[in-house]
Amino acid sequence: MSTYRYPRPDSSEITPEPVWQSRRDWMKTAGIAMSSAAIGGALGSIPSMSLAATAPLASLPSSPSKQYVLMEPATPFKDASSYNNFYEFGMDKADPERYAHTLQTTPWTIRIEGEVAAPKTFDMDALRTLAPLEERVYRMRCVEGWSMVIPWVGYSLSALLKQVQPTGNAKYVEFISAVQEKNMPGLSSRSIDWPYVEGLRLDEAMHPLTLLTMGMYGKVLPNQNGAPVRLVVPWKYGFKSAKSIVAIRFVEKQPSSSWMKSIPSEYGFYSNVNPEVSHPRWSQATERRIGEDGLFAPKRKTLMFNGYGNEVASLYQGMDLRKNF
Repeated sequence: MSTYRYPRPDSSEITPEPVWQSRRDWMKTAGIAMSSAAIGGALGSIPSMSLAATAPLASLPSSPSKQYVLMEPATPFKDASSYNNFYEFGMDKADPERYAHTLQTTPWTIRIEGEVAAPKTFDMDALRTLAPLEERVYRMRCVEGWSMVIPWVGYSLSALLKQVQPTGNAKYVEFISAVQEKNMPGLSSRSIDWPYVEGLRLDEAMHPLTLLTMGMYGKVLPNQNGAPVRLVVPWKYGFKSAKSIVAIRFVEKQPSSSWMKSIPSEYGFYSNVNPEVSHPRWSQATERRIGEDGLFAPKRKTLMFNGYGNEVASLYQGMDLRKNF
């Protein structure tokens, strides 16, 4: 398995903003250094509807991963937390930041059920202490042609899934997101059959790269990024990473995800990043990295499996990755 490295703080340190921002400076990439004062200034630009309800995010202590690290500068927190797809709060990229302050994240539980010997329900305290929290810096690629590099905080999803003892009938894992009718204005849209559902093959879900995620940039997840717990699957397009998860279900047959139901001609089950397979309405050969010199930054070539081919290509040996898109 290949390893990517960047300068890391001592393992005893909590990952504060200056640490991940220094990586950006070290790589001599254009950007404004973020300090606590800068963050305060950034909050001043948040739409007024969410400003009144915005509170400082709690720190989420973690240890920098020794295996899953990346020698690329992190996307500025302001960009990563204000340019999002979270359709429960609207279709515009600014809608999640504008409206997600209404999301009720406490109390929160995840139930795990289906083809398992020991179904269980976990609250957030149990989830955060189930396994050591790591900071993992992952590339993230959106099917729309933009990308980010984000320091996530969590642990391999497999640590949670093993707790319920999947049976021999379990072939796939389905993830169900929250539906809060009074708090999610985007639910009025009929473009998606709510709740939002995603799915992985069992071996994909159990792969060590697949992250059960409870934080980013050393803090708990902002609401607009999928609080309080979400999935991160870095070799797939971003919509595979279900947000605000309330249930995980082991099933025998391949589940139909929300986008497969909505637009089956455009979104398949696997949704691996593949620059050789164009979306029906645009190419996937290049991408624009958010936070890099705005619209004038040159596009990057999209990497197969988002650059994680050494780790995950073996999962798809013998498969036609054009047919299984």
